[in-house]
Amino acid sequence: MDLPAEEEQPLYSQRPEWADVVPLEQYESVAPLAPIFYTDEYRDATNYFRGIVKSGEMSPRVLELTENIIRQNPGHYSAWQYRYKTLMALKSPLDDELRLMDELAIKHLKTYQVWHHRRLLVQQTRNPGPELEFIANSLQVDTKNYHTWSYRQWILAYFNDDALWSHELDFVENMLESDVRNNSAWHHRFFVVFQSGVRNGDEDRDAVVRRELAFVKERIAIAPNNASAWNYLRGVLDHAKIPYCELQAFVLPYSLSQPSLGTPPEVVDLESPLPSKDSQLPCVAAVEFMADIHEAAGGGDLVKATELWKSLANEHDTIRKRYWEYRIAESMKTK
Repeated sequence: MDLPAEEEQPLYSQRPEWADVVPLEQYESVAPLAPIFYTDEYRDATNYFRGIVKSGEMSPRVLELTENIIRQNPGHYSAWQYRYKTLMALKSPLDDELRLMDELAIKHLKTYQVWHHRRLLVQQTRNPGPELEFIANSLQVDTKNYHTWSYRQWILAYFNDDALWSHELDFVENMLESDVRNNSAWHHRFFVVFQSGVRNGDEDRDAVVRRELAFVKERIAIAPNNASAWNYLRGVLDHAKIPYCELQAFVLPYSLSQPSLGTPPEVVDLESPLPSKDSQLPCVAAVEFMADIHEAAGGGDLVKATELWKSLANEHDTIRKRYWEYRIAESMKTK
């Protein structure tokens, strides 16, 4: 039963239909040192909830009671759990419950229990199709919400239906088109491409790696100081076991304060797109990348790595000065 949050209801202790339930106080026979000052409405509802749980009652009025509590405190996991058990016992229509969850999830996007309850329901309905649209709408409210993205990944992985996966790359590309710095969207792209099996059309994994490298390079060129894209680049290289040095030609211009662009070339190098006009350079992530290349090379290149770390510590990334000094000290041990 969906009760509008703003509509005042009498306390359960004042309702004749609840007279048969013995409410249980939270601190029965206990004198807490620092009691929590609950509202009268919340204390009353939870007192009756404890009474219901003790008696084991599962009825329509229990659904009304648990909804009341959840609306007051959406993080009350015991109310969620008992509500689910009651729904199962009554064989209640779960589509109605999902419609209620549509409302509560949007209101309480950052509450884990809302999403867990929804997951339990969809496991029962076995109808994941509408969920992707619901998630997409939820992400318009908060594009980086961890619980929403996690739920989307669970839907895809749990049901693992080709129809669900078929437009996922397009979806995440649209999300990045809206905000190229959305780290959650970059993480989801890596999940879709590299951590969820091989989708139809992606059997040539070398081609997939080339596609992803081209994709992320283009986004770095648009917004060089975007840590999310640089992390994705590293992730692709690590996954494919490609040495960082193979991308030195691409990374180098981003690591320089004033890259020598010269006359625009007649043929644009799509493998190494240059920073966009008015980019703020050097890019910290690029300087770090170049230092990692030199560190991996070892020998005399360690001197170049050290100089780059010093530039980060003293000029370009002073907030992490102690970290870069640590990297320098550690490199000295390998000489």
